Amino acid sequence: MSDRRLLLVHAHPDDEATGTGATMARYSAEGATVSLVTCTSGELGEVIDDGLAHLRDNPQALGEYRRGEIERALVELGDIRQHWLGGPGRFHDSGMAGEESNNAEGAFATADPAEVTRAMVAVLRAERPQVAVTYDQNGGYGHPDHIAAHKALMGALGPAADPDYEPDLGEAWDVPKVYWTAMPRSLLKRAVDEGLLSEEAVAAFEPSTVPDEDLTTQIDGREFHANKLAALRTYRSQVNIDDDGFFAKMVNDPEFGREHYLLVRGERGPGEGPFDWETDLFSGLG
Repeated sequence: MSDRRLLLVHAHPDDEATGTGATMARYSAEGATVSLVTCTSGELGEVIDDGLAHLRDNPQALGEYRRGEIERALVELGDIRQHWLGGPGRFHDSGMAGEESNNAEGAFATADPAEVTRAMVAVLRAERPQVAVTYDQNGGYGHPDHIAAHKALMGALGPAADPDYEPDLGEAWDVPKVYWTAMPRSLLKRAVDEGLLSEEAVAAFEPSTVPDEDLTTQIDGREFHANKLAALRTYRSQVNIDDDGFFAKMVNDPEFGREHYLLVRGERGPGEGPFDWETDLFSGLG
């Protein structure tokens, strides 16, 4: 077991597998301590499997089911320490941007920032990661819960390092490196060139992409692509990676095992390739 500690913050069950599954599997296999904070149970997710139709329009039942899905998914990714922010079911799925559910009681998007910060600080001080990962300011694609997850981590970094903030939550901890997940613009171009995306889809994805030269890090997790796919297959309620749709084609490509990041806190380590990308999230740390 190494002394490297990685913590990831995601909004809903299945987000961790889709965006960072190969990274999690790789570092777990290498002996690092990998911790996951899941902020909501995804109670308002669309249920795509007709065999689970009884979960439609039943948010609490769906949330409970998705909590079971994530347990099975994480087994596929390795030895992952999972936390529900504030406890299971404390913060609820807010729904897509602009929906009335964004402001519903218990919705994560409009939760009390002080309560969210306290809950996140408790995890940061318990896990004491050298590296933390979450979404960018737009939550990757504008989902209110993804934006709230970004704010939850970024807003807790200072308090977690402040010994005068809530000392009952444990010894202060300053996270050395923080990354945001990112989609390289070249990946979008490739999807267009291969006819995988419609013009409408391109317009939706493009604002969330990052020019390749602006990225800082690429984790090559192709060795763990199968683990990522196995984890996604546990999410019967949310995804089907065996049909002929865009998502299935995207995730089944071995290149889906490469995951990209933007360093926003800490010293950038040595890199490789034309853009000098780091190949290790812990690069540059002692």
